[in-house]
Amino acid sequence: MVQAPPKKTTAELANLAIELIRQTGCEYGDIRFCSYRNQRYRARDHSLADLRDDINSGFGVRVLYQGAWGFAASHRKTPEEISRIVTLAVEIAKASRLTQQQPVKLVPVEAYQDTYITPIEIDPFSIPIEEKAQLLLTLTDGLLAYGDRGVKKAEAFLSFTQEEKTFASTEGSLITQTIYRSYAGFGCTAVANGDAQTRYYERYPLNLGYEHINRQDLLNNVDRVALEAIEKVNAPKIPSTQTTLILKPTNLWLTIHESVGHPTELDRVYGYEANFAGTSFATTDKLGKLQYGAPWINFIADRTQAAGRGTVAYDDEGVKAQQWYVIKEGILVDYLTDRETAHRLGRESSNGSAYADSWGSIPMVRIPNLGLEPGPDGGSHTASLEEMIADTEEGILIDGIGSYSIDQQRRNFQFGGDAFWKIEKGKIVGMLKNVTYHSMTTDFWNSIDALGPASERIQCGTNMCGKGEPMQVAQMTHACVPVRVRNIQIG
Repeated sequence: MVQAPPKKTTAELANLAIELIRQTGCEYGDIRFCSYRNQRYRARDHSLADLRDDINSGFGVRVLYQGAWGFAASHRKTPEEISRIVTLAVEIAKASRLTQQQPVKLVPVEAYQDTYITPIEIDPFSIPIEEKAQLLLTLTDGLLAYGDRGVKKAEAFLSFTQEEKTFASTEGSLITQTIYRSYAGFGCTAVANGDAQTRYYERYPLNLGYEHINRQDLLNNVDRVALEAIEKVNAPKIPSTQTTLILKPTNLWLTIHESVGHPTELDRVYGYEANFAGTSFATTDKLGKLQYGAPWINFIADRTQAAGRGTVAYDDEGVKAQQWYVIKEGILVDYLTDRETAHRLGRESSNGSAYADSWGSIPMVRIPNLGLEPGPDGGSHTASLEEMIADTEEGILIDGIGSYSIDQQRRNFQFGGDAFWKIEKGKIVGMLKNVTYHSMTTDFWNSIDALGPASERIQCGTNMCGKGEPMQVAQMTHACVPVRVRNIQIG
C-alpha cells in the first residue's frame, strides 16, 4: 500500500509561498492563512430562531510587482494550490500595472516571528449549546412577561468568534494569532396608541471569552428594559429646537465612529476609498492645523487596548500593534494608515491599521480601537454624569444608538438614540421618544463643555463596520465617557 506524503504544516506552506514569490521578482509579497469559527444564537419571542456554528478557512496571497498590487486566494491548502495562487497573483499584478497611474511604495516594517492569543478565562465554544439557548429563552420570556402592559416582541442573541491567522511575508515575518470575540444582547418592542418603540441592552462586543457574557448582569437588566420600552412608547415627542445634550458612552461611540473614525482613514482622505458615505473633509493640508474639537478633546487610537474589539498583536501587514493620538488637544494630528498610505503621507512607518475580514479579502485601512479620553481629575471641564445632569437647566439625556446619516465628506450628520430623558432644572423628569440630533462634525466636537472622568469610561463599539466594494466587515471599540454638548439642534 502506497502511503500519501505527509501534509505540510501551515508554516511550511507559508515558507513555500514566500520562496515562490521571491523567485518571481516581486519587490514584496505576503500570505495569510485564516480560519474563522463563528457561532451565533438568536431567540425570538418564545423560541430559538437561529443557531449557526460554522468554520471557513483558506489563504490569500498579495504581491507587489513593479509598483502594482496583485491578489488571489483559495480554500485549498496544498503545495500545488499555493504555487497556482502565487502565479495568479503575479499575473494580476502585471495586468494592474498596465493601468497604473503611480507606483505603490511601502514604508519599511520590521520582521517578526511571534505568536499571540487573546487572553480569555472561558473558551466560549466549550459551553454547551443547551446552556446558551436556555439563557436566551430565559431573557425573552422575562421580557414577554410584560405582555399585558404592551411588550409584544422580544429577542436576544449571543455571538462568538475564534479567528486563527498565520501571516508570512518576504520581509521575513512569520506571525500566528488567535483572536477570541464575544458579544450578547437583548431587546423588546412595546406597542401602544398606534405606535411601536424598542429598547435594547448589550454586553458590548469585546475580545473576551464566555466570562464576558455575565448571565446575572443580563438577567438583572430585563425588567428595566421592558419597563423603559413601555414608558418610551407612551412618552411625548419634542419639537425641533436647540438644546443641551448629555450623551452616554452607549450613544456617543457611534458618533465617534462616523465623525472621527472614518474621516481619519487615510485611504478615504486620499480618495482610494469612497464607498459608504464618501471620502473625507479632513484632508492632509489640514494636518496639525484643523481645530477638530475643543482643546480638552483627545482621541487615541489603540490596537493594544485590553479586550478591545480591534485589539491584535499585529495588523494584516505584520505591523506591530501600537497606540497614537489622532486628535490631540482638539487638533487633528494623525491618521489611520497602512504601509502604502503612510509612505504617501511621508511617514517612516505605518501605525498598523490594515485589516482584511477574510482570507479572500485584501487588507485595507480600517478604524482600530479609537477612544475619547476622559476629562483629567480636577479638570475644569471634568464632571460626572450625575454632576452634568445636576448642572443642566434644560436638556436631553440620550442612551443607546438609533438611526444615523452623514454626508459624503463626513461633515454634516444626524444621529438618533435608543432612549431619551428630558432634563429640567437639574433633574430627569421623564422619557421622550423619536429624538434625533443634527450638527457639523467640527461644530459638535467644539461644543462639548464637559467630559466624564476615567471611572465612567465604557468600552462600547461595533462588530459590523462595513467598508469597501465588495464590502468587508470589521470590528472595533470606541471607549468613551459621558459628555455634555451645548446648543445642538434636535428634532
